[in-house]
Amino acid sequence: MRAILHIDGASRGNPGPAAIGVVIADEDGTVLAQVSEYIGQATNNVAEYKALLRGLKEAERLGAESLLIYGDSQLMIRQMNREYRVRHPGLLPLYNQAQDLVRVFAMFLLCMYHEKKMPLPTSWLTEPWIKWPVRKLPP
Repeated sequence: MRAILHIDGASRGNPGPAAIGVVIADEDGTVLAQVSEYIGQATNNVAEYKALLRGLKEAERLGAESLLIYGDSQLMIRQMNREYRVRHPGLLPLYNQAQDLVRVFAMFLLCMYHEKKMPLPTSWLTEPWIKWPVRKLPP
């Protein structure tokens, strides 16, 4: 099965409260899975990588063989495509995990998108988690 993976990670502040959004669709645009999750305190770059990792794991779980991946993090995409080196020690383990996970797929292509042109927006999956302050529930 060929699938399209849309990912987004975001943090309010850098670092700050962070969240990920993942949408996986088939070639016809039918949504197969979506994830919207608060991931705690993180930088924006860490959130982007965690969204990618979660999306890759979900795509593998769904049985995808080929992936077209859309994201908006130029840094992460260029690092994953080996155009940029990973220099930050906090990103290196996430990068290595992602490189290991993409090997599961027969083919993958990681591309940049622009929010205005994105067919399946994921920012609505991350925004609620970081827009409002996190409140602790009483014990």
